[in-house]
Amino acid sequence: MIYRFRVILDAHEDVFRDIEIEATATLEDLHNVITQSFGFAGQEMASFYISNDLWEQGEEIALFDMSEVPGAVRIMHETVLDSVTNEDQTKLIYVYDFLNLWTFLVELAEIAEREEGRSYPNLMFAHGQIPEVAPEKEFVSDSSEEDEMEDEYGLDPEDYDDLDFDENWN
Repeated sequence: MIYRFRVILDAHEDVFRDIEIEATATLEDLHNVITQSFGFAGQEMASFYISNDLWEQGEEIALFDMSEVPGAVRIMHETVLDSVTNEDQTKLIYVYDFLNLWTFLVELAEIAEREEGRSYPNLMFAHGQIPEVAPEKEFVSDSSEEDEMEDEYGLDPEDYDDLDFDENWN
C-alpha cells in the first residue's frame, strides 16, 4: 500500500508538499522526504507527534531518544508508518529544528495501490516557497491554569507589584 500525505507548513502563506511513500516505510523515511522536499539540510533534531482532529499534540516519536530513561520515547527509525497512521488516525504534527520550530501539519490524504514503474518515496506536488525564517508561533495559555493559580494562592498572575521578593536580591 502507498500512503499519500499532504505536508503543510504551519504558516499564514500556503506552503505544502504532497508526498507518496510506502505504508511500510519508517517515520525516519518520512522525515527524510519532508526535509528534502522543503529544502532543509536534514541535520537538525526533529519529532513527530500523533495528533487528533483538532491538531492537538499527542505522543512524541523522536528522531533520537534523548530522554533520561532509555527507551522511554519511541524513535522514528523503529516506527513504521502504518503503525501510527491509518484511515482512522490520519494526522501527525512534525517539528523540525527545535531552535526555530518549523512546524508542519501532516495528513494522510489517501491510501492507494502501488503503481508499477514508480519509485517511492515520490514528491507528487509542491506548492509555495518556504520562508527565510520559521513562522512565529502564538503560544496561548490555558486560562483555567491562571484561574487555579489565583484561587489556590490568592495571586493575580498579571500583578507583579504584590509579589513578595527583593528586587535587589543579588
